[in-house]
Amino acid sequence: MADSRSLAWPPAPIKTARLVLRESEARDRAVVIELDASPEVSTYLGGPRPRAELERTVPEVPGQRPGFFVVELDGAVIGTIQLDPHAPELSGSRRKAGGTELGYLFLPEAWGRGYATEACAAALDWFAGELPGEPVVLYTQTANARSMRLAAKLGFTEVERFQAYGAEQWFGVRSSVTPPA
Repeated sequence: MADSRSLAWPPAPIKTARLVLRESEARDRAVVIELDASPEVSTYLGGPRPRAELERTVPEVPGQRPGFFVVELDGAVIGTIQLDPHAPELSGSRRKAGGTELGYLFLPEAWGRGYATEACAAALDWFAGELPGEPVVLYTQTANARSMRLAAKLGFTEVERFQAYGAEQWFGVRSSVTPPA
């Protein structure tokens, strides 16, 4: 799918108190493969993809597109964030909610330390500066307690719950206005 959004890409690296969000490079390929092959990371995403398949299909420089950030902590990659065009197959409230979808993957050793909150908030702030007023949507399984907490911290509001992929899914939207702390 072509990205019709007017995003200045690549941006300068985004620095937070502990993290750096930057454009993907060839050296990030191994971590992108690890994220997609990890049973822990993909528990709520349909399960891990076979490592051999990923070795064949992940490009030399993964995620080379507007809105794909690599997240670094002290120079080591701990995850990725994606702000991708939102194009649901279904019509109605999900189609009308917003043109960009937030996605994120973090290595299990980075969980529980607030890195996802910090990185996603920084990416959403950058996005709000690029496309003021553009809402962002997020999907997660309701069984994924960590993602449900993250959605609340980031200011996403529930639009609907629905059944898909054999589980209850949560769909929320966030305006580009930063939520109060």
